[in-house]
Amino acid sequence: MLDVKHPLRLESYICGAWRAGTGSAKPLRDAATGEIVAEIDSTGLDFAEALAYGRAAGGALRAMKLHERALMLKALGLKLMEQKDAFHALSLATGATPKDGQIDIEGGIGTLLNYASKARRELPNTRVLSDGVVEPLSKDASFSAQHILSPLRGVAVHINAFNFPIWGMLEKLAPNILAGMPAIVKPASQTAYLTELMVRRIIDTGLLPEGSLQLVCGNVGDLLDHVTGQDIVTFTGSASTGQMLRAHPAIIANSTRFTMEADSLNACILGPDATPQTPEFDLFIREIVRELTAKAGQKCTAIRRVIIPRAQADAVHAALAAKLGAVAVGLPGDKTTRMGPLASLDQREDVRRAIAALASDAQIIFGNPDSVQLTTGDRDTGAFLNPVLLYADQPMKARAIHEVEAFGPVATLMPYDDLGQAAELAAMGKGSLVSSLFTHAPDVAEEVVLGLAPFHGRVMIGNRDSAKTSTGHGSPLPMLVHGGPGRAGGGEELGGMRGLHHYMQRTAIQGAPRLLAAVTGQWLDGAETRADIHPFRKSLAELRIGDQLVTKQREITLADIEHFAGFTGDTFYAHMNEDAARANPFFDGRVAHGYLIVSFAAGLFVQPDPGPVLANYGIDNLRFLTPVYPGDRLGVKLTCKDINPRAEGDYGEVRWDCQINKHTGEVVALYDVLTMVAKTWPA
Repeated sequence: MLDVKHPLRLESYICGAWRAGTGSAKPLRDAATGEIVAEIDSTGLDFAEALAYGRAAGGALRAMKLHERALMLKALGLKLMEQKDAFHALSLATGATPKDGQIDIEGGIGTLLNYASKARRELPNTRVLSDGVVEPLSKDASFSAQHILSPLRGVAVHINAFNFPIWGMLEKLAPNILAGMPAIVKPASQTAYLTELMVRRIIDTGLLPEGSLQLVCGNVGDLLDHVTGQDIVTFTGSASTGQMLRAHPAIIANSTRFTMEADSLNACILGPDATPQTPEFDLFIREIVRELTAKAGQKCTAIRRVIIPRAQADAVHAALAAKLGAVAVGLPGDKTTRMGPLASLDQREDVRRAIAALASDAQIIFGNPDSVQLTTGDRDTGAFLNPVLLYADQPMKARAIHEVEAFGPVATLMPYDDLGQAAELAAMGKGSLVSSLFTHAPDVAEEVVLGLAPFHGRVMIGNRDSAKTSTGHGSPLPMLVHGGPGRAGGGEELGGMRGLHHYMQRTAIQGAPRLLAAVTGQWLDGAETRADIHPFRKSLAELRIGDQLVTKQREITLADIEHFAGFTGDTFYAHMNEDAARANPFFDGRVAHGYLIVSFAAGLFVQPDPGPVLANYGIDNLRFLTPVYPGDRLGVKLTCKDINPRAEGDYGEVRWDCQINKHTGEVVALYDVLTMVAKTWPA
């Protein structure tokens, strides 16, 4: 770990080795004390070589199956969690309080673990992913198509912001490693010492294949000159810098994928029903205060615009002033401190300039940006700033408050006269990562959310029902999209397994079903089958895609239908009344229950003796296609469609294609049966 009393020169990890820059290093200072923490420089590094090295090393990741990559991330996350105290100790130098540090450190490591878990639970244990349904392209099923997702053959270049030196890296690294793509991470210089420590600990575990992760501490130099159409560049930071990078000649010439998460003037709206006597009003005030003070307002999702009913303006101002007046600002390591400093003195000056710009449209109603009140620390050497509130009485006519982001503990109150105006004010931010609404009224929720959705990546509704469980306005979650349109960058990150798609190419594969099955590892109609012993008698070691059972037929009788109705209580008229059933446009008379059909199908294909099939855990995509009448005979064609051995454990998931047919050849029902099957079973 770095010693803040004896600053070290940060190194970059490229081409399998730690390397120091050869130029004049820039000092990085403790946000609270001004002491030099580390020095940074990347002069002399060969970035073209680093990209080539990553591309070559990517083969090791691509050779792994998805569940293997997921288990690797799980092991990595657990190892890093064991070392969190070291990360927290250094995080204080960034200005983060211990609570702020949890968002960054535990939040980042938790994202790794969440992705590892979701991938094993939701994705097949394959090297490519099938995307969507099979598209039949011929009547006889001899020619079909399937979209697949396969890893790109380049490197993901992540250019990250200063405010989350750990989470900002890991939330991007988790999906790109899972997708099978190596990465080069370039953290913002101001807090790069914390990212460097994390990368050192990651490399020391030896869990990632060499070349999967490289680190650049310092300027990226000519790195982007060498990107290709197989590489990806992601950027988090200011819109102006992001637009400059997006316009890089190599990115344009090669159509290099570029994802940006930029400035965002996120809003929080108080519904007209949420008066000071309601729980929603109190929750709203609490959320504003939390978002102003967490990380000293240095969050891409922090609330910048507070949109309130004009009638509640004075009450909101008074409630916020009372809460913010009690916020203790000081050294991040002190137990009494509620809010630490900004990341640097330069950052504080940027925020002060932004406040001055906002003041052209609004007046400061709480806090003085030029006079800092502290409980501990030094206002001259530390980048401290008290919370600041502004008020714009005519926000529809204003400009700066919808264009300027003060990236700190600053928010502007904006009154609205009706709900349509509230949504319009939020949209005037020209695209945001998130907005929130506090209301208990369903009609308010409907109108405002539908107005907000086109301009936001995420909308959170807060009220008394979810108060105890809500994750809040400003918390990006691994399973939800993080991004936004327009000013917010136009990109998407996270979103659960959707996040992998950014690092994969979608390709439509056309051909004979048996060849498509060889590519995807999944059986589809028209591919080869094998019929020998009952497939339920086969362990995963013996089972193969395409193993099939065609059952004998069973006649459905009127007595069956009436017994099922009496036994289950399902006496819907189409099963019980001939005249009423005939009057139904879909039926010619009394019909069998759909669930009776599925139950009889199980009786036809299940092998009852103890064996490798351990459990049935569900049915997917069930569709009833043709009515079944008394006298119809049904049979089942059951085919092994997909085999997913657990990388850990002695079993795996098997998906079976189940087709129920009438004696006439008509397809009655289609669905997938999901079972747990042992990897091995005694002969």
